[in-house]
This record gives sequence, C-alpha cells and structure tokens, in this order.
Amino acid sequence: MKEFVLTAGLVALAEIGDKTQLLTFTLITRFPRSGWPIFWGILIATLLNHGLTGAVAGGVEHLGSLAVGKVQFETWMRYLVAASCLAFAVWVLIPDKEGGMGAAGRYGVFLTTVWAFFLAEIGDKTEVATFALAIEFERIAIVVVGSTFGMLLANVPVILIGEWVSQKVPVQAVRCVAAVLFVATGIGVFFGWLRG
Repeated sequence: MKEFVLTAGLVALAEIGDKTQLLTFTLITRFPRSGWPIFWGILIATLLNHGLTGAVAGGVEHLGSLAVGKVQFETWMRYLVAASCLAFAVWVLIPDKEGGMGAAGRYGVFLTTVWAFFLAEIGDKTEVATFALAIEFERIAIVVVGSTFGMLLANVPVILIGEWVSQKVPVQAVRCVAAVLFVATGIGVFFGWLRG
C-alpha cells in the first residue's frame, strides 16, 4: 500500500504544470463535451506507457551497463519530446473540419487521446519516476497502478477546468495560447532548459 500511495503522490506532484497537463487542456478545448473519451484515453495511454516502463525496469539487472548509452539516449529522447511539442503546437492551430472534430473525425477522440498522450509521455519525468520506483520497490504492478492513478489525479481537474474554459473563452484564443505554450515547452526541452 505504501508503494501505491508514494507513487501516486509523486507522479501527481510531478505532473503539475507538465506538458501532459497542457495536452489534456488542449484536447478538452479542441473536443468539447468529450471528457469521458479523453479520460479513458489518458488512462489507457498511461497504463500502456508506464506498464512498458515498469516491464523494462523489471528486466534491468545491471544498471551500470546502461550508463554508456544513457547520455546518447537522453539526447535523442530530448529531441523527440521537443519535436512532439512543436507538432502539437501546429496541430492545435489546424482548424476543425466540418462537425468540429478535426482529426478525431477519422480516429475518434479516444484514439486521438491515446496516441497523443502516449507520445507525450515518452521520456517524461513521470515515466522516469515510474522506472525508478519500479526498480526501488520491485512491485511493478503496484507502481504502475499508482503512477496511473497519480496521472489521473493531476489531469482530471484539467479536463473539468478545460470544459468550463471552452464554454467561456473563444476557442481560437485558447488554441493560440496553447500553441505558444507548446512551442515554448519544445524550445525549452530542446535546449535542455526544461528537464523531463
């Protein structure tokens, strides 16, 4: 039980102000009245991402052997995260097609959320925390469930706030602000100003 509470708390705290909260806000304002599909998409994406992370942590026996490639791996992950932030910035600004669903018309809000959230979590600090805690506690399933719960604790309020904001503020203004924040995040990650 201690592992679950600690993991959930650490991940929820690590998520505050993170790019995935920005992504959640963007999704709910882009697809109004889609709170449940977004919730389920975040849940599934986090379980997949953190489940894979936990599985990798469980298979790591000699951490010292990873030290050689760690710097190169972190550099490439930083570039991937920065590129995904810039891609999200462009995506946010693309006007909706008929029906207001845009890309979700083809893939659905749920699958769009799963894909975007899974990609945004790659190399994120919560993924790193899940990896470290899975190694520390050696109870991978509990750590993965705890980290997923922590992710939901941090993002469900964003869904609720985003629903409210999308009814009160012009959608284009919200999208422009989100795009600027994604660009700033991408630049910060690329140059190493933002870690995780």
